Amino acid sequence: MMRLIALLFTITTSSIWAQSSVVSNKIAEGNELLKNNAAVASEMEYRKALSDSPNRIEALYNLGNNHFQEGDFDEAAQRYFETQKKSNNRTERHRAFHNLGNVNMEKKEYAKAVEAYKNALRNNPADEETRYNYALAKELLEKEKQQQDQQNQQQNKDQKQDKEQDKKESKDKEGDQEKESDQNKDEGDKDNESDKKDDKKSPPKQNDQDDNKKEQSKNQQPPKPKQGKLSPQQIKSLLEAMNNQEKKVQDKIKAKKVKGTPVKGEKDW
Repeated sequence: MMRLIALLFTITTSSIWAQSSVVSNKIAEGNELLKNNAAVASEMEYRKALSDSPNRIEALYNLGNNHFQEGDFDEAAQRYFETQKKSNNRTERHRAFHNLGNVNMEKKEYAKAVEAYKNALRNNPADEETRYNYALAKELLEKEKQQQDQQNQQQNKDQKQDKEQDKKESKDKEGDQEKESDQNKDEGDKDNESDKKDDKKSPPKQNDQDDNKKEQSKNQQPPKPKQGKLSPQQIKSLLEAMNNQEKKVQDKIKAKKVKGTPVKGEKDW
């Protein structure tokens, strides 16, 4: 893999920028401290200079270098952005964008790095170091996209497998429930058959019931009269027959008394 070209770590004290003696002295002091790796002290001098003159480009740019050296990439990016925004000089803007690209590379924000290097090349197309870093940023961005695509594909594949597994488990669960339901149904049918068998055993047979009825009817019939004696019913029937016979005799006698010689009537001719 290609190696990132280092920060354009130029400590600017160019006479391009208008400067007062007091501010310039503070910037110069900050530059000296930064060379000696006294980052905290140099930051204080740069901030004093910016407090007196907020638009001093060399103070903003060198303060960004200070933050970059300390690993405070967010603050460094902010200072480089302010530098390119406030500067009208193409060289200064090129340096600010180049270093801003390096900050984004450190933060692994490759898309932003590509854009920063591209802006740097617009201000200085001949700079080979910027061009090298630009190519490296594009390569890393492409690999990042490929990895992201692979992760998305794997994620989609895992999600699909999870759905299929959930579907299979749901289907198996439904099958187990149906099986359990069938077993319960079979057991219920067996219980019903057993109950029916018990019911069949419990009541007496039909023939036995008929025999019992006949026996009860037989027991309820009046006892037969002994031989040689008339039953009350027979006596009653005999009396009625005698009464009827006597009534017939009386009717015949009455009929004879009433009967006489009929009288013939005269006809008119």
